[in-house]
Amino acid sequence: MTRTYGFLSTYPPTQCGLATFSSALRRHLTTPWSTGSNDVVRVVHAPSPSDRPEVVHQLVNGTPGGTNAAAAALNRTDVAIVQHEYGIYGGPDGEDVIEVLAGLRVPAIVVLHTVLGSPTRNQRRVLNEVVAHADAVVTMSDTAAHRLLDGYTVPEPASLVVIPHGAVTAKHTGGTSGQAGGRPMILTWGLLGRGKGIEWAIPAIAGLRGLTPPPRYLVAGQTHPQVLLHEGEAYRSSLIAQAGVVGVADMVEFDSVYRDDAALAELVRQADVVLLPYDSPEQVTSGVLIEAVAARRPVVATRFPHAVELLSGGAGLLVPHRDPKAITAALLRVLAEPGLAAGMAAKASSLAPSLRWPAVAARYRELADSLVASRTDLPV
Repeated sequence: MTRTYGFLSTYPPTQCGLATFSSALRRHLTTPWSTGSNDVVRVVHAPSPSDRPEVVHQLVNGTPGGTNAAAAALNRTDVAIVQHEYGIYGGPDGEDVIEVLAGLRVPAIVVLHTVLGSPTRNQRRVLNEVVAHADAVVTMSDTAAHRLLDGYTVPEPASLVVIPHGAVTAKHTGGTSGQAGGRPMILTWGLLGRGKGIEWAIPAIAGLRGLTPPPRYLVAGQTHPQVLLHEGEAYRSSLIAQAGVVGVADMVEFDSVYRDDAALAELVRQADVVLLPYDSPEQVTSGVLIEAVAARRPVVATRFPHAVELLSGGAGLLVPHRDPKAITAALLRVLAEPGLAAGMAAKASSLAPSLRWPAVAARYRELADSLVASRTDLPV
């Protein structure tokens, strides 16, 4: 039976992780034999045009009656898939999403992109109410699930499901990089903004100059639109200046070219090491981390929760936050220690199949089917 899905989320052309996630999930849930449309209610802070035919409604935060209209649009599908992040919805800590959930008559799957370990009182209240209105709650890591169970009110733990983020990396990606014979490439990618920790990575690169040939560190990605709106390219400019001061301007490259999924997959394939020097100790979900592991790339990451969970088995090395010397030491090991990178790639290979989008979408499809079936089985 063909199931129709309604998505509540930011959505392209908005540039953010949730928009990319929802677009990919919708694409992989839309099968060639689908007879119905998988509709999107796009969340925006101000009216914004979209040429995507799947966008059937826009929830403009703060618009009177907007939450009721959003719920009505989602109710025209079989199952609603609601992305939750505090910053994308209106009201204090995004509490307006609760009104949308309360208006749903179809089963609701709520996908949690953030589960804070030390939330404010209102953040905890909002997430508790969001969970209370959900038929099923999805976290993308075991760490996030345990944090939710330990620190929040979860009415039915059986309705909590862990499904990984999803990766678009091509299946043929091999265990070695595409840089054979050239300079090794260390890669960080994603929307650029403070908190990415690039300022700790740049001095770490200086310690690699003794390698032959010396590696290049590529920071790929556009500046996050919200960062661009509030401070322009100040962060990127400060990093470029820092590379000059540290004396690694010839080893560090910033590339703000937009890449589609195929081009990004090719770039990741070429990396000898993926470096994630993130500042936050709270991060329980990282799409970039999932993409790197699915691509079988060795990873060096700070000890944010998702990295600890995914890399502790051998797919990468973990370093303390804000510690350039530790980053240098880890990168030197991956680039110079015999057999280490190949061992990391082998471990990542065992994890990769379950991380690719087709496998992830199948998990969502099974979950949606079970929710619809459970409602059908209820006595009249």
